[in-house]
Amino acid sequence: MDAARRRLLRAGVTLGAGGALGWTLNALARNPLMNPCLAALPPDLANHELVAQAFDGLDATLLRDVHVHLAGTGDSGRGIEMTDRMLSPLHPAEYVQRLFYLNAGCAHRNPGHVDDSYVDRLHNLVDVLPSGFKLMLFAFERSYDENGRAQPEHTAFHVPDSCARDVARSNPDHFEWVCSVHPYRRDAVEALETAARDGARAIKWLPPAMGIDPASPRCDRFYAAAARLGLPLISHGGEEKAVHGAGGQAFGNPLKLRRALEHGVTVIVAHCSTLGSDTDLDAGAYGPQRSSFELFSRLMGETRHGGRLYGDISAITLRNRDEEVIRTLLRRDDWHDRLLYGSDYPLPGILPLMSPSSLAGADLLDATAAPVLERVRGHNPLLFDFMLKRLLRDGDHRFGARVFESARVFTSST
Repeated sequence: MDAARRRLLRAGVTLGAGGALGWTLNALARNPLMNPCLAALPPDLANHELVAQAFDGLDATLLRDVHVHLAGTGDSGRGIEMTDRMLSPLHPAEYVQRLFYLNAGCAHRNPGHVDDSYVDRLHNLVDVLPSGFKLMLFAFERSYDENGRAQPEHTAFHVPDSCARDVARSNPDHFEWVCSVHPYRRDAVEALETAARDGARAIKWLPPAMGIDPASPRCDRFYAAAARLGLPLISHGGEEKAVHGAGGQAFGNPLKLRRALEHGVTVIVAHCSTLGSDTDLDAGAYGPQRSSFELFSRLMGETRHGGRLYGDISAITLRNRDEEVIRTLLRRDDWHDRLLYGSDYPLPGILPLMSPSSLAGADLLDATAAPVLERVRGHNPLLFDFMLKRLLRDGDHRFGARVFESARVFTSST
C-alpha cells in the first residue's frame, strides 16, 4: 500500500479532479447527502459510551462482517471491470449510481487511483475495530450463459478472485476473502478448488445479475464440490436493486436455494430476502406471489437441512425495508444462531439509504442514539453500521451476540 496515500486519507485531504468528471464528483461531494469522508473519529466520539457499548460482551476474535464489497474502475491493474454504461453520462441512472458508490467508499477524489483509494479507505476504517474483527471481502463473478460462455455485455462489474485474495492478504489481521465462481463455467470446479487452496472462506453469488438459476441441475457438480470443500454459499435472496445483469429477478427466489441445501452446502441468504416478492414454487411454477421474506421464513422453519441455512442481516435497515420485517428478525430469538452480521459496505456510506432518526421514530432505536450514529457515519460507515445493528431493539428484543460472532460458520475443510 502507498503509505503517503493512506496518510492523505487519514488527514482528510481532498485530491483535485480534473475535467468534467472531476467537476461532477466534487460537486456531488459538496452535497449534504453525500458521504463527507471525514478522517478518524474525534476523541469525544471515539470515547463515547455508545461506541464502547457496541462491543461489550462480544468475543472480538469471532466477529465477522460477512458482506463487504470491493469496488473500483479497474485503474489498478487488479482486473476489476465495469460496464461502459456506468462510465457514460449518456446512461444517467447507472452513471450517478457509480458516483454514489465511489463516494460511499471515498474513492471519488483521486482519479486514476480509484481502486487503490477504495482499498486504502477500508484499511483506515478497520483501524478502529478491535483486534480479531474481520471483514469478508467479496469477489464478484461475470455473467455467463447456459453454455458456460462469459457475457461481458451483461456484466455490470467484475472483481476477480485474485483481486479479493490479494487485498485480503494485504491486511490478514482484519480481512478475509470470499470467492465468486459461476457454476456454469466449464472450469467451475477447478476454479473453486483453487480458491479454497488460496484461502477463500465462502462463495458469493448474485443470481439475478450473474445469470445463475440456483435450482438448475447445471449447478449440481458445483454444489458437490462446495460441500466437499466446506465452503458456504452466500447468495442474494429477494429483489435486486443495485446491480443489473443477465438473469431475471426470479433467480433470486430463496426457494431455489433448496437444491444447494439438498447437496449438503451451507447456504447464507443475503439480506434475509427482505425485499420484493417471488413465486411460491411450492404451489407450482405458476404459484401465487408471496413476499420473499415469507419464503425465506419458510425455509428457516424446515428441519431437513440440518441447520445449514443462515441469513445475513446486511441491508435490513435500508429505507426501502419494511419495519415489521426488522421487528420479526429481532423477535425471532430462535433464529439468532442462524443470523449473521453483514454491512453490505459501501452502502452504509450512501447517506440517503439509511436514517437512524426514522428508525428511532419507529421505536426501533433509542432517540438519543440517532445523532451519535449520524456523527459516527461521517467518519466511519463500517463502525456506524455495526453500532446501529447492535443498538436496534424492539422492546426487550435485540440481536444476540451470536449474530455478530459468526466466525464459526466459516471453517473450510482445506
